[in-house]
Amino acid sequence: MTEAESLLWACLRDNKLGYLFRNQHPVCGFILDFFCHERFLAIEIDDDEHEGRKEYNVYRDELLRTIGIKTIRFKNRDVINNIDSVINTIRALLE
Repeated sequence: MTEAESLLWACLRDNKLGYLFRNQHPVCGFILDFFCHERFLAIEIDDDEHEGRKEYNVYRDELLRTIGIKTIRFKNRDVINNIDSVINTIRALLE
């Protein structure tokens, strides 16, 4: 895991937000950074290398949406520099 993924995982694991999350969870041939099955929510942490993969990410997110999975993406720097805001955004999506 990247630094940002480890930081976010520390906030998500063990039902800390009231929902079970899995990390590095396979769905439809994709590996999701974090996934909440109960809410069908995928969380992806993108680093700078994802900038060149926007079309692929749109395709992937659309495919996941067809099976009911909502994907939210955060930048590494946002997780590292503003974890409270990231957690508040995730909480809002879980409710």
